[in-house]
Amino acid sequence: MNDVKIARRGLLMSGLALMATGCAPISFAYPVGGGGSYYLEPRLRRQRVAYTGGEAPGSLVINTDERYLYAVEGDGSAMRYGIAVGQEGLTLKGRAEVGRKQEWPSWTPTASMIQRKPRLAQYAGGVPGGPENPLGSRALYLYQNGKDTLFRVHGTNEPWLIGQAVSNGCIRLTNEDVEYLYDATPVGTPVLII
Repeated sequence: MNDVKIARRGLLMSGLALMATGCAPISFAYPVGGGGSYYLEPRLRRQRVAYTGGEAPGSLVINTDERYLYAVEGDGSAMRYGIAVGQEGLTLKGRAEVGRKQEWPSWTPTASMIQRKPRLAQYAGGVPGGPENPLGSRALYLYQNGKDTLFRVHGTNEPWLIGQAVSNGCIRLTNEDVEYLYDATPVGTPVLII
């Protein structure tokens, strides 16, 4: 029993040493206990903030460097959401619009996703919507010039990844946040991704 305590203490001390040297991955949210609960850093929680950008009220602004999505409101403010973004080189930039929306969307990995991560081939036939689906409870499909970009703003069943660059390009929010955004965002909403 004492060996276990020493091993755990040693592991904890090693982890603290790695964090101090910058070798540990940065985590902004992490699972807590059982039952799907997690901790999300306060700055990544949905909150109303001042907005001084040039986008019109009703627009969405996605800042992939900051890891925030802003839903621009009409009074110099925006509702800000913490997001997870695509890995380097896998993000959409520029202007788009919400072309369609879906509750509990199904998911099928693209050919390029399967090429990058061959283990996804097992899902080539698609995954039906539901709690185990990687798109979470809601999805906003981004279109450019009337065509689906294959990029989405969607929920996640891994909310502890919010604040990180981990996805195949899509923008992830907690399921609670994407449901709030979904209800407030009509099809046709302009989107700026920077």
